[in-house]
Amino acid sequence: MAYIICEPCIGTKDTACVDVCPVDCIHPRKDEAAFAAAEMLYIHPDECIDCGACVPACPVDAIFTLDETPRKWESFIDKNTEYYRSRA
Repeated sequence: MAYIICEPCIGTKDTACVDVCPVDCIHPRKDEAAFAAAEMLYIHPDECIDCGACVPACPVDAIFTLDETPRKWESFIDKNTEYYRSRA
């Protein structure tokens, strides 16, 4: 997993990161049925190519590399993974 989205995204769901992702690995998008119900956006751990384009696009500074995830938000590593595991 290259990047993850953390707590500042909850309730914000700004899709600027989705718009700049070259591999479409951030979901749910606004045009997906799951968007309204989701509390935040998630980066697919197997599809992310570690490009970092999403980081400067995020207006709430919610995206971190796995190794740089703040300790207080480490639980979001599993939350990002679980989001996609539950949809498999």
